[in-house]
Amino acid sequence: MNDDEDEVVDWVAAFPPGPTDLESLSFECYVRPVSFAALEALVARSPRLSRLGVNEHVSLGQLRRLMANTPRLSHLGTGAFRPGDGPEDVGLDVEQMASAFASAGRTNTLVSLSGFRDFEPEYLPAIAAVSVNLTSLDFSFCPITPDQFLPFVGQCHNLERLHVLDSVRDEGLQATARTCKKLQVLHVLPLNIHEDADELVSAVGLTAIAEGCRGLRSTLFFCQSMTNAAVIAISQNCMELKVFRLCIMGRHQPDHVTGEPMDEGFGAIVRNCSKLTRLSTSGRLTDRAFEYIGKYAKSLRTLSVAFAGDSDLALQHILQGCSKLEKLEIRDCPFGDAGLLSGMHHFYNMRFLWMSGCHLTLQGCKEVARRLPRMVVELISSQPENEKTDGVDILYMYRSLEGPREDAPPFVKIL
Repeated sequence: MNDDEDEVVDWVAAFPPGPTDLESLSFECYVRPVSFAALEALVARSPRLSRLGVNEHVSLGQLRRLMANTPRLSHLGTGAFRPGDGPEDVGLDVEQMASAFASAGRTNTLVSLSGFRDFEPEYLPAIAAVSVNLTSLDFSFCPITPDQFLPFVGQCHNLERLHVLDSVRDEGLQATARTCKKLQVLHVLPLNIHEDADELVSAVGLTAIAEGCRGLRSTLFFCQSMTNAAVIAISQNCMELKVFRLCIMGRHQPDHVTGEPMDEGFGAIVRNCSKLTRLSTSGRLTDRAFEYIGKYAKSLRTLSVAFAGDSDLALQHILQGCSKLEKLEIRDCPFGDAGLLSGMHHFYNMRFLWMSGCHLTLQGCKEVARRLPRMVVELISSQPENEKTDGVDILYMYRSLEGPREDAPPFVKIL
């Protein structure tokens, strides 16, 4: 695909004529409109097509015509979930769209829905015909409210993967917990990323998920506040958890009820969930939380830390205790050279280390580069040249069979 303004290639029309063996066609991220006539013709001559994801320029009326030509459709990305201006959208009502989804549901193959960009809520009931068969539902671009979500999610008994915005509120998560007993993956993303945004989901919703969805294996949960009790509930009920990513928006937020650090909650996660391979921490965390991580998170491979810890001891606990750690990302933590140098024995086993907004010095980073010549050590500057100090803005260290890169921009220094 050529996305240059002066030369736009009609890539859909470029497919050769005649029947195809195409099984998957996805262009959700393509920003330009495509020729719908060419798209419809391509879909019609691809009888094996099972995955179709269209971009926001494809209207509901057009989607309805595409669905009529995809009898084996299992995964559908809807694009814009609203009528457009074309002839296929004139007079389009909910019943017609419901009939299109009902036809897809009769084959029991349609198990995944996503897209819903720029949606009109009145058309949402049209997908109820396939809800009982769905194993994956992605509302990441759809600010659906509890009133719209509750009647639908109550039919999704086979759902294994759910992505929603926090606009579903705690009520939506409680309804999910009551119905979706097979849920394995849950992402709750923020409708508004500002730290002072209204609180829409909280410990109440997370606790409900913990108690109702005990097969949960992965969660990404954005919220304004959290409690140790809710995190402990997740650890005690969802012991198959492999990925736990909690983002409490705002820095150094303690337990919302007790005012205590979130140490015991994260301690319970790493203690009770022995299969945990990925962890993202947030909230007020002292060195004790990292002592727990180093002691119990023996399967951990990816760790993200921000605005946490009291001293270099926290980083030492991680680097000396998590023997399988491959990816470590640290932002705005009080860790310096002593913490960095405590990982010399392990860095060759890691894929990368990223540290920004910490207390590293140029001398400390040079020492790592001197002692580990097979690691690539990059220092990335966010300041003009004449304002630089001995401090290090960003350290990015990684393994590379090719050695240091040759295309580093001026603000990147390779030691």
